[in-house]
Amino acid sequence: MMPLPSRVGRLIGVSLGPGDPGLMTRRAWALLERRDAAWTYPARSTKTPSYAFDIVLRSGIALPAQHQALLFPMTHDEVKLLRHWHRAAEVVLPVLQAGQDVLFLVEGDASTYATFGHLARTVRAIDERVAVDVVPGVNSFTAASATLGQPLAEQDDTVAILPAAYGVGAVDRLLHDFDTLVLLKVKPLMDELIDWLEQRGLLRHAQFIERCGAPDERVVTDLPSLRGQKVSYLSLIIVRNPHRVRGERIKGCLKKASPLVSQTTEEKE
Repeated sequence: MMPLPSRVGRLIGVSLGPGDPGLMTRRAWALLERRDAAWTYPARSTKTPSYAFDIVLRSGIALPAQHQALLFPMTHDEVKLLRHWHRAAEVVLPVLQAGQDVLFLVEGDASTYATFGHLARTVRAIDERVAVDVVPGVNSFTAASATLGQPLAEQDDTVAILPAAYGVGAVDRLLHDFDTLVLLKVKPLMDELIDWLEQRGLLRHAQFIERCGAPDERVVTDLPSLRGQKVSYLSLIIVRNPHRVRGERIKGCLKKASPLVSQTTEEKE
């Protein structure tokens, strides 16, 4: 049996931002320009192209000698998910154990609703020698906020970021405690969400954005026009809640003027 190399490669989650290659960080870009690392990237099926890989293709960065899609199907079936995570780890591990670094390309940010965490945990469970790095990136909701020209939060605003897949009831329960709701994964619930926004008087305070930063990005402010339409999985709704009643906030977070400053001010007066 041949001994394993002394150096084991690093598994690096490279965040690419939501769709515009110009939103990649300098660190991510520099890693992608390396010629000695292999690339992997998630795909939902063998017939669906990888959105993360498409972002890099549009950047113009040259492809490495080794690059491969890993299948991460869209399902809540835990047995199927575990099976695909292990298959992905089995593809990546021989490369890492041969001493080569592997870059896993992730749209958005690798720590926010991304597949990278599942892969990293599975790889580490099999071979704990593998070191894992994460390159943070621009989230879809921060990019969407910039595209829409509105702040996500100001001063002491509260923000909730949640998958709409938990249902309109869960969204409704959070409304009273947050100034802004960011609803992700809205595709299966669009008509229900539109009805809810209408009932709550929030339609004109809600904006929809699809595939933010991509060439086919779509922004919709007239949400009722989306009734019955198919929307991309990569869609979200930002809702501002002008009706929220705030409770008392803890005061004292601002630095008090020092006695010397106060005395000087009094002398001037």
